[in-house]
Amino acid sequence: MAGKQNEKRKAAKSEKQQEKRGKAAKDAKDARSAQPEKAGKSGKPGKSEEREKAPKPERAAEPAKTGNHGKPGKPGKPGERSGADGSGARPLRELLRVPPGERPDLGHLDPSATPGGPASKAAGAAATALLAQPLGSLQERLYAASTAGDRRRVLLVLQGMDTSGKGGTLKHVIGLFNPSGCRIKAFKAPTPEELGHPFLWRIKQELPRPGEIGIFDRSHYEDVLIARVRELVPRNRLRARYAQINRFEKALVDDGVTVVKVFLHIGYEEQRARLLARLDDPDKHWKFNVGDIEERGAWAAYQEAYEVALERCSTDAAPWYVVPADRKWYRNWAISTLLREHLEDLDPQYPKGDFDVEECRRRLLAG
Repeated sequence: MAGKQNEKRKAAKSEKQQEKRGKAAKDAKDARSAQPEKAGKSGKPGKSEEREKAPKPERAAEPAKTGNHGKPGKPGKPGERSGADGSGARPLRELLRVPPGERPDLGHLDPSATPGGPASKAAGAAATALLAQPLGSLQERLYAASTAGDRRRVLLVLQGMDTSGKGGTLKHVIGLFNPSGCRIKAFKAPTPEELGHPFLWRIKQELPRPGEIGIFDRSHYEDVLIARVRELVPRNRLRARYAQINRFEKALVDDGVTVVKVFLHIGYEEQRARLLARLDDPDKHWKFNVGDIEERGAWAAYQEAYEVALERCSTDAAPWYVVPADRKWYRNWAISTLLREHLEDLDPQYPKGDFDVEECRRRLLAG
């Protein structure tokens, strides 16, 4: 009897010990699952950590949508405004200027941005209209100063893809000036005579005279743009042209020419919309060129050609400015403001008369 009782006590004791071991194993398992996964022997993360830190697939870069792109390639501060209104903010020519030697990434510059500009289309149109009086006054002073021997003048160079607004700028911006003091030239494909001369020859024939504001619709840059894209000249000759352009523009500046070079930056989709608008309106068919469709096929090549030209030919003497051109009202305001800033920097003055004012007054009143 006693032997049976001893066997029962041993069996109960063994069962309790098994139960304790099972509980201890379960507690240990729960504790391990509650702790972060440890790194392996090589210091590499465990499998779950690897899954968390696995790099996400890269997305294609999209243009900034801040509405203020600042310097090309360097976003400006949100809400930053130009100092054209005397507010003390940064001048627009600082916001839009291509720094010498830097290559802008046009694919990352928003063509619908409004850096330094008014808050809306209506405000932009109103601000542009208000620029007419100061621009007209500055132009008159520039022309008046030339009558006394001042050789200074201004040259506005407009470049951009088809439909970017070169013609619109002539209409809405240059229309703010007295046309008698402007010299406008639209450069087309070279004529046989022009092809018989160095590429800068035809440009030199159209330069503004002292006191004038000259406007080039396209320019000598066509000879490093379309010539590059269509491979019209050997690359070694093309490279030499950038240096020739820089020397040419430096000589202009030394002779009193303020060179304002503007690249009208239009977006690919906005160009499509403008071309379709021309097809939809029979009155604008005359502006449509079937060749523009072919040129769109070389869009990427043209963007690269512009980037190279902006990088190599934006100098301290004659910098380039990138003006977002999807919004026409901003384009007009920006170019008008750039011209105002440059003319104010020149600060032309009316020349003093070389006659006796009171004597002339007396003679007029006496007659």
